[in-house]
Amino acid sequence: MSITTERLASSIQRELAQIVNVEVKDKSFGYINLTEVKVTKDMSYATIYYTILSDEEDVLKKAKDSIENAKVTIRMELAKKIRNIRKIPALIFKYD
Repeated sequence: MSITTERLASSIQRELAQIVNVEVKDKSFGYINLTEVKVTKDMSYATIYYTILSDEEDVLKKAKDSIENAKVTIRMELAKKIRNIRKIPALIFKYD
């Protein structure tokens, strides 16, 4: 990753850490921890790696579904926070 993609990844991770836990409010899996963000060279996609405290399959599926349902809202909130880029990358969430 170049300096600009690293800077963007760091900025996305910092802002998403706050946004994700506000938008995805579910007490069954608790807090979502973002471990890493990788941005493609053309800055069109950002892969966000996350963890939760539970390892149970049904809790992991519920967390994934909640994140996927809130993905559009999360991206809109991120666009409000990060203003120094032209286009916010598409967000891809993966369990780490």
